[in-house]
Amino acid sequence: MARFRRRSGVPHLVGPAEHQTTIFDRLEVIQRLVEVHDPVRPAVKLLCVVLAMMGLGLLLQASHAATILAPDAFVAEVVEQSLFRILGLTALLVAFRLGPERVRPMLPALVIAAGVMLLLVWMPWIGKPENGSHRWIRVPILGLSFQPSEFARIVMVIWVADRCTRLGDRLHDLRRGLLPILAVCYVFFGLIALETDLGGALLFLICFTCTLWVGGARSGQLAFLVISGCTLVVVFTVINYGYIRNRIAVFLGHEQNAQVSQSVEALGSGGVFGVGLGRGLYRNHGVPYQDSDYVFALVGEELGLFGMLLCLGLSLALVWFAMRFVLSLPDRFSALAAFGLLLSVGMQTIIHMGVVTGLAPPKGMNLPFVSDGGTSLLISTLAVGLALGAARTGPGSSSIPPLPRA
Repeated sequence: MARFRRRSGVPHLVGPAEHQTTIFDRLEVIQRLVEVHDPVRPAVKLLCVVLAMMGLGLLLQASHAATILAPDAFVAEVVEQSLFRILGLTALLVAFRLGPERVRPMLPALVIAAGVMLLLVWMPWIGKPENGSHRWIRVPILGLSFQPSEFARIVMVIWVADRCTRLGDRLHDLRRGLLPILAVCYVFFGLIALETDLGGALLFLICFTCTLWVGGARSGQLAFLVISGCTLVVVFTVINYGYIRNRIAVFLGHEQNAQVSQSVEALGSGGVFGVGLGRGLYRNHGVPYQDSDYVFALVGEELGLFGMLLCLGLSLALVWFAMRFVLSLPDRFSALAAFGLLLSVGMQTIIHMGVVTGLAPPKGMNLPFVSDGGTSLLISTLAVGLALGAARTGPGSSSIPPLPRA
């Protein structure tokens, strides 16, 4: 990518290792297919995709509530879902005004806060155990709960973008550059895995590692250290938590899981155009959490192949415009931060669809902007808002003029 290349006369903070420019050149081909002179156009299109997904989510949540709730409770649920979307848009706009550059000075405090939150899940009066997992923190004043691992993921991708930008070529120094960053990564990865949220831990690791690699870490060093470290954590978790072993056995085909089988059946039961909103039968017969962890199964059943293609198309559009947006940013730190933030949302979408279709081990993970869950929606909109705020490059940023095109 032109914005990340090393150029003569430009300080060492600009580029990654030379062997990575080939990858960026390939990404640049996509940028040349549709010229992007500034980040405004892809940012607007990305925002439109997010709004469309939020609208689809509200429609599906209303359909789900209509079949399981009394009329009064149904109205209250729809109002609550609408309010969460209004709050999500507010969070997006506030985050857009801030942007990664204004968050940057607060990163040390935010990293500490994220670590403390991951420890608070074990406190009896603050943590909220659910289904044998300690992933949630109560917010007594608002009567809500949220997963601190999602907040930690946002903070840490911005933090690693900051470290890569500040270190520059010193990131290639294993002892003073890469290892300290990975040590912090392992601490957070371990804390999330101990919550018995192995899927959330792996999502965190993917976002952290990819941002670090795009930021300039050497592929060989990074691959060896990440694979060796996360293998130890995964083996420890699998040995000590039986339900994780069962999920892996289901994915490998050694065992059967009714929930996974029913979700796949629900996907195919809708035909081309679905059975109709509010007419799905699997919500009460074998597919739990169809409004959140398995909402894509609800799409397939009630909206059919047409609805699944619509949802998949919106997800692909999200990834496409996110990539174009990142490629158009002239500031290295902002581009790295936006890459990590949007990768977080995109990977969560891929994992959700993979679980519902049986292509990934069973893992409770929301479909961003579509699934039920107010705080999850707020975190997703916050991530997108911060990423879009990268277009508002503030003073003191390391702006890099684009290379002239051939």
